[in-house]
Amino acid sequence: MSKIKIFALGGQNESGKNMYIVEVDKDIFVFDAGLKYADDKMLGVDYIIPNYDYIKENADRIKGIFITHGHDEHMGALCDIIKDLPNLKIYATKFTLEIIKEEFETDKLSLESLVEIKPHKKIKFGQNSIFPISLTHTVPDAVGYVLYTPDGAIFYTGNFVFDPTMLGAYKTDIGKLAYVGKQGVLCLLSESLYADKRGFTSPNHRTNGKIREILNRHEGRILYNIYQAQLYRIQELFNEIMETDRKVVIMGKRLEGVILKAIDMKYINFDKKRISSIHHVNDEKVVILVSDEREKPFSNLQRIIRGYDKFITITPEDTVVFASPVYDGMEHTATKIQDNIARIGADVIELSRKTFPSHHASSEDLMLMIDLMQPKYYMPVIGEYRHQVANANVAKRVGIAEENILLRLNGEVAYFENGQLVDNGFKVPVDDILIDGLAAGDVGELVLKDRELLSDNGIVIITATLDKKTKEVLAGPEVLTRGFIFVKDNIDLIKEAEKISLAVIKSNTKSNYIDFAKIKSGIRDKIGKYFYEQTECKPMVLIVIGEV
Repeated sequence: MSKIKIFALGGQNESGKNMYIVEVDKDIFVFDAGLKYADDKMLGVDYIIPNYDYIKENADRIKGIFITHGHDEHMGALCDIIKDLPNLKIYATKFTLEIIKEEFETDKLSLESLVEIKPHKKIKFGQNSIFPISLTHTVPDAVGYVLYTPDGAIFYTGNFVFDPTMLGAYKTDIGKLAYVGKQGVLCLLSESLYADKRGFTSPNHRTNGKIREILNRHEGRILYNIYQAQLYRIQELFNEIMETDRKVVIMGKRLEGVILKAIDMKYINFDKKRISSIHHVNDEKVVILVSDEREKPFSNLQRIIRGYDKFITITPEDTVVFASPVYDGMEHTATKIQDNIARIGADVIELSRKTFPSHHASSEDLMLMIDLMQPKYYMPVIGEYRHQVANANVAKRVGIAEENILLRLNGEVAYFENGQLVDNGFKVPVDDILIDGLAAGDVGELVLKDRELLSDNGIVIITATLDKKTKEVLAGPEVLTRGFIFVKDNIDLIKEAEKISLAVIKSNTKSNYIDFAKIKSGIRDKIGKYFYEQTECKPMVLIVIGEV
């Protein structure tokens, strides 16, 4: 009999940043390691990953990180983690591993930690074992993971839908799910993102009919903005393109690499001869695939719209299709981009998640999974808290006792002894790591507040130089502004600010000892009040005072 802990380092009460920990006695299993995209207010932040201090502190106990599929929300933190912990083993299926390899090679990381696994092939870890099961998602080779323990199985679904028409690398093995359920499932960790949606997600997730309509109705170029790992939707697009005389241009090395590799590995069915070089981007009848970079959603499309791309400029004859659901927190950015495209005169078409939901489990999908698994305990994962609650309500409707439904936030531990839940209030410290460029963890709340202030009101820099012996003002005070006011139109305002600063300096330089902190705080307070009275703005005020 065992002591088991289940908790999330990320992914609960949020969209993205999925990372779930299962401890069975001394063994630790990590499921997924995702990122979350920064929202519009997190200025300068590229993306967010879970604080993985717990993993660093217990690295010798970790049997591996097991990735369900090749989406950034589930594997986007791997590069950052492996830079710190190069000896950790990462397990993934064939195509998922190819996507991870692309990321590792870009970041110049060793591939030695990567281990390919096959669905339905058990991996032994002492008294425990891992059993991956094929599931249906928007990327091939997606799996959920069964962790067999002495007290029963623990099953983490990742993202999934039930769709009997999906075959090959997209097929769900219902037989294997039912088999695991009959063996006895201690706890089922099931995704929550679409738990509030009625019915099955299938067949509403299919976009081929809409794509056909777009290709037939729009004669000019079509820019197709899509996440690079949405391979099922890319295949739907390619299926319809093959019925036309259009060619394809792929913008973005990351997207091009994934698509070409998928074609070579037979995960995508498409004639490579229909893919043209970037130099054909201005041909009349072409579909241009535009992807996002890992760090910055819409980055490539924004560059094109702003006129910074050397190959392409959007014209009124173009059609721009937003083919992937917008990430939570990026809605405002997406709306602004769509508005800017409309101002150019191009058509804008959005395949919204309301009309074309992505491959996430709706209520009936969740019910079927619960029915197949027959778990003793049920933990809603992956999603905002309202999604988790909706998922819990689904579980109640199919007979899971309320006391056996585990609603947990990040860091809140579900603890089991001998197959029974023990309410001990265990918590694991959790936090975010904000990735800013190539640096991790150096961006805190205060930094973000400063950036927000700068973006809204600009900055004022006041400089002055004092004589080290006499304490007289040798130069300045000089007032410099950036992003606050146009100096040429506000000379009187600047002169008055210089007078105020000089008065503060002189009033605090009458003795041999000068309290520079007092001078700076005095200038900051008086200047701040003055500028607000005159402009109703609160710029950031920096004071630099030197001695010579």
